[in-house]
Amino acid sequence: MRQPLAAVLGACLSLAVLTEPAPAQEAPIQQTIQAQLDAMAADDFLRAYDYASPNIRQLFGPVENFEAMVKRGYPMVWQHQAVRMLELRSVAGNLWQRVLVTDLQGRGFLLDYMMVETPDGWQINAVQLLPQQELGA
Repeated sequence: MRQPLAAVLGACLSLAVLTEPAPAQEAPIQQTIQAQLDAMAADDFLRAYDYASPNIRQLFGPVENFEAMVKRGYPMVWQHQAVRMLELRSVAGNLWQRVLVTDLQGRGFLLDYMMVETPDGWQINAVQLLPQQELGA
């Protein structure tokens, strides 16, 4: 009786830990994020919204709501001078791409993009702006 329980507990614990995503996922995920950033930089929020997951589109509704949220909450994403893709990792079954964005004033910001694979390809399901202290020298 103890062995099956230990196997189930071990399987559950292994799901909660950080795991390595498949290398084949990295390029299309990074291309999706870069394409959205490029669209935002060109003020093409209709195109940028295409890279948002169905959950994000349901949450924000019309593209104008999405555009307003980005401009108010993520100005460094909307108007940036540089983007550097960092590590892609799997956390509790979700894929997160860390991105370093440099704004027009030269300040760096770390963001985590949660990605989901849909019938339309990889899409952005969430973005988290990480605290500044994580940008240590």
